Amino acid sequence: MDLITLVGIIGASLVLAGFVGNRLKYMQSDSSSYVVINAVGSLVLVGYSIFIESYPFVALNVVWLLFSVNDLFRRK
Repeated sequence: MDLITLVGIIGASLVLAGFVGNRLKYMQSDSSSYVVINAVGSLVLVGYSIFIESYPFVALNVVWLLFSVNDLFRRK
C-alpha cells in the first residue's frame, strides 16, 4: 500500500469514526471530540482528494471541513 492510499484511509476512518460514534451514541454531534474528529478527517481527505485530483471529493470535504470548523469555533 502506498503512502497516499494510507492517508486516504486514515481520513476516511476518522470521518467514519465520528459518524459511527454519533449513531451509536458514544458521542454527541455537538461534542468537541465529534467536531475535532470530523474536522481533522475532512482536512486529511481534502489533501488526499487534491493529490488524486478528485475535485468533486475536494468540494465535498471542503464543505464538511467548513461546517466542522464553524462548529468548533461556535462552541468557544
